[in-house]
Amino acid sequence: MAFDRRTFLGTSAATGAAVALAGATGSPAAAVESQRAAKPRTYAFTVMGTTDLHGNVFNWDYFTDKEFDDKAHNDVGLAKISTLVERVRAEKGRGNTLLIDAGDTIQGTQLSYYYAKVDPITARRGPVHPMAQAMNAIGYDAAALGNHEFNYGIPVLRKFEEQCDFPLLGANALDAKSLLPAFPPYSMHRLRTPCGRDVKVAVLGLTNPGIAIWDKQNVQGKMTFPGLEEQAAKYVPRLRSMGADVVIVSAHSGSSGTSSYGDQLPYIENAAGLVAEQVPGIDAILVGHAHTEIPEYRVKNKATGKDVVLSEPLKWGQRLTLFDFGLTWERGRWTVSSVSAKVLNSNEVEEDPKITRLLGDEHRKVVAYVNQVIGTSTQAMSSVEGPVKDVPIIDLINHVQADTVRGALAGTEWAALPVLSQASCFSRSAVIPAGQVTIRDAAGLYPFENTLEARLLTGAQLKDYLEYSAKYYVRTAPGDVVDPAKLTNAEGTPDYNYDALYGLSYEIDIAQPAGSRIVGLSFQGKPVDPAAQFVLAVNNYRAAGGGNFPHVPGARQLWANSDEIRNTIISWVKAKGTVDPAQFASVDWRLTRAGVPVFV
Repeated sequence: MAFDRRTFLGTSAATGAAVALAGATGSPAAAVESQRAAKPRTYAFTVMGTTDLHGNVFNWDYFTDKEFDDKAHNDVGLAKISTLVERVRAEKGRGNTLLIDAGDTIQGTQLSYYYAKVDPITARRGPVHPMAQAMNAIGYDAAALGNHEFNYGIPVLRKFEEQCDFPLLGANALDAKSLLPAFPPYSMHRLRTPCGRDVKVAVLGLTNPGIAIWDKQNVQGKMTFPGLEEQAAKYVPRLRSMGADVVIVSAHSGSSGTSSYGDQLPYIENAAGLVAEQVPGIDAILVGHAHTEIPEYRVKNKATGKDVVLSEPLKWGQRLTLFDFGLTWERGRWTVSSVSAKVLNSNEVEEDPKITRLLGDEHRKVVAYVNQVIGTSTQAMSSVEGPVKDVPIIDLINHVQADTVRGALAGTEWAALPVLSQASCFSRSAVIPAGQVTIRDAAGLYPFENTLEARLLTGAQLKDYLEYSAKYYVRTAPGDVVDPAKLTNAEGTPDYNYDALYGLSYEIDIAQPAGSRIVGLSFQGKPVDPAAQFVLAVNNYRAAGGGNFPHVPGARQLWANSDEIRNTIISWVKAKGTVDPAQFASVDWRLTRAGVPVFV
């Protein structure tokens, strides 16, 4: 029979009318189908995040040569994170997850130091960085640049970038000459859904403007670092116009809105909260840099009135952030209907054997390296009381620094000036044992990659410097009970931003308000002349403005060294052979109240 188009259309129309009539008469089947059609189509996915990994792959402390532990019994390392990540992927479906990081990846442990300096990744046919190997194996999708990525210089960072299977993002890391991005500003990811089109997730990476100060010697004239809000405002609308359904910022910047470098830069160091508040179009921010734990923090955007969800997982791989997104397909596009965040604790799982096997050889090499004996000590020294007392182990750092600067200035016009030194209690658990001293013992005194400088200051400027440092203590009236555990870190000042000066004698009256605490400042038994000149042995972080201490950044530089202070200490111990506190330790500063010592 020949095909009659008119007959077919007529039959189809009649059939359609009959279906419509049946629906109108209340067919149960039709009602169910209608409800199904009206039900919104949804999709859920999860973005996992880490930050401030600082070279931690294994749950291991290379300075104590044993498994990591702290008072809260936290664990550390990417091997632990890998187990958590695989658990989340198994629960959510790997295709419904992304994994990102917010920076400070390649500095912090002796493992990361070894492959930057001892067996460097930049060498011809050099090794692959352990952090690149681990993060590639775990399957990271993107990572923001941290400020400590620049500690070893741009060549090491570029080699690390080359070794990563994922992009290192930095929308506010610009080439100093062209002002074009020196790294990819963002990455775009597609997630396949069971309905509607793929979800496009944009990850915008922002790093810390403080790099311009803290790593000035590595980046000056090469890169510049504008503010986070400025670059986010530039890129977020662009990402939305490119079709991003979800915009996540990975920011190596805390949420407090404060800066440790004062007004030396016109940008805020800890600006993640300001970005959320001021830049519309952001759904969530993975926060880094501040080394604090924020499971979920909501900031209302001023322009849209919508909440932006922030989360910061604890440092070193102790926590894994989970951002859970709910999306709805409507009017031909995906819209975010819900965002929540939480953190998982890595001490609840075992290390992933895939990661420990992968990097077992590297781990063993570094353990052997840090356990090399470099000298002996006549007695044990500890930093436990370093934040509240002048202890020999901090004097050791200062003595080595002052001795090094004194030698460097010998024969110059500055040789006759007295040399002082500054140091902080970087770790409250550092120990120099009696007997054999190893590389890990000496390195444990100085966990940062700081280098040494000599700056010219006056007595008056040194007084200001000490007054600023003394704000570290909580004001405590005479007669009040003193709890050493609650006496320090006033106004959130970290231990590394409290400096003791070596070569001067003084008291810190904690009963007085900050700014009026330094009493009896003297040099060699005589009051310090405000106009007298001194040489200060100071680390490059402080000299560049880190901590916002007064006068030092603008002081005349008399000498600078490119070697890490950690290596200077190791070399000094090797050269001396014996560490004897009787040759360098003395109690030159103490805490008092109205002239009465706080501690006997």
